[in-house]
Amino acid sequence: MKFGLIIILSAIAGVLSGEHFHSFMVGFGVASLAVGAGYWLSFRCSTRYPQLAVLMLLLGVFAKIAVTITGVMWGLEANLISSPFIFSLSYLFFSLVATYGYFKLREYQLAQSAQQVELVAETA
Repeated sequence: MKFGLIIILSAIAGVLSGEHFHSFMVGFGVASLAVGAGYWLSFRCSTRYPQLAVLMLLLGVFAKIAVTITGVMWGLEANLISSPFIFSLSYLFFSLVATYGYFKLREYQLAQSAQQVELVAETA
């Protein structure tokens, strides 16, 4: 249900931003890369070394900011951002969607690893 709603909203937003489709796609790309970089850094070592959790979260935030600034500068330099409003709405929407997707992925991975540990404990 949620996935279908996300797809429908993304398609509607893409159609409505037809004149500024490049701005829409740059917002999508920058948001996805920024959230992905932040996620990758934030959760890389937090389970193995809990003492580094705050440091990794801060590094994730700084990575997201750095990727966002670099992506916006690149988009402006390449004249791909024709409408800052469309870009910012697209960035906001896909930032939320990518964050939701990464946390659902993390939840699934943790459930799978817990299931494997439980299976190993039962067979031992």
